[in-house]
Amino acid sequence: MLKALHAKKTAQLFLGLCIGIAFGVLLQKGGVTTYDVIIGQLLLTDFTVVKIMLTAVLVGMIGVHALRGLGLAELHPKPGSIGTSAVGGLIFGVGFGILGYCPGTVAGAVAQGWLDALFGGVVGLLIGAGLLAALYPKLEARVLRRGDFGDLTFPRLFKVNAWGVVIPVALMIIGLLFWIEKAGL
Repeated sequence: MLKALHAKKTAQLFLGLCIGIAFGVLLQKGGVTTYDVIIGQLLLTDFTVVKIMLTAVLVGMIGVHALRGLGLAELHPKPGSIGTSAVGGLIFGVGFGILGYCPGTVAGAVAQGWLDALFGGVVGLLIGAGLLAALYPKLEARVLRRGDFGDLTFPRLFKVNAWGVVIPVALMIIGLLFWIEKAGL
């Protein structure tokens, strides 16, 4: 089934569109496309975003490694560096702090009709992408490749089977989610 889907590019695009719409609906239903929820997270008064993100990490981590174990998926980690993580984190954090949306929630907020998300978020994303594209050649050698760690993953770093990382991390996430709920955060 997956090999047949892999050969059909139009079907892949349609499936991606449907999954994207479902993702946006779930973000909206979870409440994270609302500015007040995002700002509440930044002020540590509303942990809705953390709960949704941790749940997504948990489901995605287990799902990807289960599919990989069954031979239905392959992992192709992209190379990284301290420089790319620092620059990306800084850009993301500044935009998130100023506007109150991340790239996923800004798309959901635009779909809800929030003009601040459209003009601040989408326009900001396009301007930021254009600036990065223009500055990339200069940034690549000077900043982005600093602290290059390649396509290293935690299982390779610790020299263990992937499940040796997935299971303890999953248990920690579950414990943290229970603690957040019990604390009423």
